[in-house]
Amino acid sequence: MARLKTINKVAKICCNAVKDVFEKNTGSKIKYAPTIQNVPSISLKPDLGCFVQFSGDYSGLFIMNFSGAAALELYKRAMSFMGLTDEDMAKNYYEDEVVNFIGEMVNQIIGAARRMVEQEFGLTASNNQPKAITISSAITMSVATLLDRPVCRRLSFKTEDNNPFYVEMNMEQTEFIRIEDMEKAESADIEELLAQSEKDQKSNGDVDIDALLEEYS
Repeated sequence: MARLKTINKVAKICCNAVKDVFEKNTGSKIKYAPTIQNVPSISLKPDLGCFVQFSGDYSGLFIMNFSGAAALELYKRAMSFMGLTDEDMAKNYYEDEVVNFIGEMVNQIIGAARRMVEQEFGLTASNNQPKAITISSAITMSVATLLDRPVCRRLSFKTEDNNPFYVEMNMEQTEFIRIEDMEKAESADIEELLAQSEKDQKSNGDVDIDALLEEYS
């Protein structure tokens, strides 16, 4: 269904935003699985999770879940990239410096993703401030204002040291249909119809093209 293609396109945009933001801020390589998972619900998961709601022309919830090792590695790479020494860095993923760093990265990621959606589809949304927390068990998340049965996706990533982290997101059941694409499709259909009518003329005699076009419209 077309609405499923829409969330897959948005998920791909979010994938690119995650890779771009983390690579820019850490100076390291981010790898992602070439598969988008269709999941029934989304959750905050251990060791460190961050969530942010977005709404406007389209609405949904964006979550990132990090293993402790992934969060700490990304934090340390970012701090080192900025010129800090190991003595000046936090030592554990649950320290405030790491949690705040993840919150800021998610804020940059959701902002980048929104700009990409606006650039491609001309649709805008805003988001609240992301909230990052350390947790020991999964918490299923939903947004009461979303339409019934939102569609959900999961994306899988690894740091340069192969530590895992994830994106989980849901969106209202919406479909992005570009007007330009519709016009191109209609134009192509008419051209195909005219070409077919010309073939029919050669094989069956004269064909009333005006009548065909009127029937098509």
